[in-house]
Amino acid sequence: MARRYGRKKKKTNIGTILGASVLGLLSLGMMAGFGWMWSRTDDTVLVEGTNCPATGATSATVVIFDATDPISPTTLTDLKNQFRGIVDSVGKGEYLRVVSLTGTPGEIPLMFDGCNPGNGSDVDNWTGNPEMKRRKWEEAFDEPLDKLPDTIANGTEAAQSPIMAAIQKVKLTVFDGELGAGRPNRLFLASDMIEHTDLYSQYKSGPDYEKYLGSLAAKEYRTPLADVDVSLFYIERPDRKFDAADHAEFWKQWVERQDGNFVSVIRLAGLNLAGTDE
Repeated sequence: MARRYGRKKKKTNIGTILGASVLGLLSLGMMAGFGWMWSRTDDTVLVEGTNCPATGATSATVVIFDATDPISPTTLTDLKNQFRGIVDSVGKGEYLRVVSLTGTPGEIPLMFDGCNPGNGSDVDNWTGNPEMKRRKWEEAFDEPLDKLPDTIANGTEAAQSPIMAAIQKVKLTVFDGELGAGRPNRLFLASDMIEHTDLYSQYKSGPDYEKYLGSLAAKEYRTPLADVDVSLFYIERPDRKFDAADHAEFWKQWVERQDGNFVSVIRLAGLNLAGTDE
């Protein structure tokens, strides 16, 4: 008689399998958690003084305030609002410099110089100190900038208004330098935009571009502005002897012929009567 052999049943340890699965899921969860915490950790090293990332600012913005003439209250209020918009547009790790225009060509005193260190809104309570970041941002960036426009209200009543020389100085020292080279660059000018120097004066020639090309200023202040976005905050003055639209067109031509990108001109509110006999 043939012997019958029964099949051996494989014993499956369900508990072991479930345990391994749970352990695997926990491991994945922990890895995801660590990854999330790492992504929320702000370990950016900042340069003391400017608060710029040690790896370099991600963009450069320069604002030139024309301090060669006083500014009336209405115009100043609008200028403050416009400047606030510029400040708010400077993101974390981006550089901002504010300078003033004086009567000496190429002399642009520094009013502010630094990067936005971040206001802590992207810092997690578990991995950092958002409140400390916010205080640093307020003290080093937000509050100093909020007060700046008031410092130029009275003007210096300079004999000249060398706007082109100021633009040239910014291009050579900031946009072509370590802070701006190879990065997005923006330039904002708050001014009546009346160029007035020994080499060329719009008080004499008006916004006639051909007359400008015939002056020594066309050679002296030639400034390559490739990859620079330029915007104007135009201050209206009562003693202007030419049309504001023609004047804005002159500066559009000037920027574009220097290979710059002319973005916009905003005519600030009010007629600037400060410093004149009303």
